[in-house]
Amino acid sequence: MNNDTIANELPALTANMLREGGCLIDNLFADLWKHMGMKARINRVGFAKRSGTPTHELVYCLILWVWLKVNSINMFSREALQAFSKAEQDALYDALNREDWNWRRLHTENALQAVKSLKTQKKNSAFIFDDSIKHRSGKKMPGVSSHFDHTSGRCVMGQQVLTLGLGCENGFVPLDSELFISDSKKQGLFKPFEDGRSVAAKRYRVALNQTKPEMAESMICRAIRAGFEAEFMLADAWFCTKAMINMACEQGLTPVLRVKKNQTKYRITEQQGDQVIHKDLDIKEIYQSCIRCKWEKIPGQKYQAKAQDVELNLCTEKKGAAKWIKVRLVFVRGIDLDEKEQVGKHDWAVFLTTDLSLEPQRILELYAMRWAIEVYFKEAKQHLGFLKEQGRHYAAYVASIHLTAIRFCMLVVGKCMHNASGICDMRKQITTNVASINYATQLWQVFRAIITGALDEMKALLGDVVTQVLETIERHVQAFFVQALQLDTQTMRLESC
Repeated sequence: MNNDTIANELPALTANMLREGGCLIDNLFADLWKHMGMKARINRVGFAKRSGTPTHELVYCLILWVWLKVNSINMFSREALQAFSKAEQDALYDALNREDWNWRRLHTENALQAVKSLKTQKKNSAFIFDDSIKHRSGKKMPGVSSHFDHTSGRCVMGQQVLTLGLGCENGFVPLDSELFISDSKKQGLFKPFEDGRSVAAKRYRVALNQTKPEMAESMICRAIRAGFEAEFMLADAWFCTKAMINMACEQGLTPVLRVKKNQTKYRITEQQGDQVIHKDLDIKEIYQSCIRCKWEKIPGQKYQAKAQDVELNLCTEKKGAAKWIKVRLVFVRGIDLDEKEQVGKHDWAVFLTTDLSLEPQRILELYAMRWAIEVYFKEAKQHLGFLKEQGRHYAAYVASIHLTAIRFCMLVVGKCMHNASGICDMRKQITTNVASINYATQLWQVFRAIITGALDEMKALLGDVVTQVLETIERHVQAFFVQALQLDTQTMRLESC
């Protein structure tokens, strides 16, 4: 006896999920995008285009692609773009090459939200400067020049990026970035800007004509105008110049800088009887006359230190009027408490501050916050797409450095939202989640091919019904994935309110 054939049915849970219009699968990146109000923010900063894929969708994809662990936008477009948007590869590159989009402004607004989420306090916050070099050897890449890489100790061809960040006890947020082009072996534009008054054209002129101290001053001024607050300014020895110290004083900041052992002269005042004697000494001479064999132990630390208050002339012109200020030099060296052996006689460092009340221990605590920007550069280069966009337009390089910072700002906000243990943990969660969604969409393409093949065999029996069935399934599944990305019309309207 033949048993009746039992019709296959979708599991009840699956059927209900596909029928319910409000169904959303978990998407950490989209949740974060909505929480930060990115669509409204993009419109507010003036990102607009006349036709084609909406601007917010392009920016969404430009920020998203690095989480899928692909090497370039080109690879993202071939392997995963259609899972997240109907945009084409050319649309993404056109967005990167837009000369009129102010990526710095979008970066600033996201940084403000990230700083707010960290709940920083001015007295425990510091503006931090540092630069990083992206090695580039392409002969058709505008803005590439020769830079001294202090990590490798040699000159390399590439792009140097000066970055300003805000550091505090709770974390670090990148506030601004600027490309710097040196005069050595610089490569000019291979295609002129469409509009010399555009944002990208102005940024190019700044990169060519301004020194790094001038860039740093502009960054500080913009940050203060935007509402960022800090009491200190931190930087390594490469930024310990008279111009940087003068800039910090003018902006009401207390610099805490590492000092180069160069020929810069500092004035020491000594009282000998009734006479006051001024001595102009460099760092090594001060060490020999005032510091050597006079080290003092820092309580609770494996360091010895000695502070020396001196005067520094901030005037950089030979015939200019002297501008003397009092600064504190703190000489520091390590000591091995276990073996009771001290480091070599040349293994000591010097830090400078204009606040004569800061003790050596406090200066070291403040300067330790500078390490956060090194961590940011490592994260940016390895995981956040730092200058990885393959393009030859200068505007794309400007967009890249700010997109990298925006991704980091989103991680900071996400870390606070989800109480993640750190930036790395938040990045891994987003990467795993986005990869799962991409895998699900690709898996559907396999199932679609199987279903289509099965229905084709039934076409002779069912006729046009087969086409209607396939179109219905396709519509429901596509709606499901669109809502999974939270790019549907209803969600976008709620976000913009």
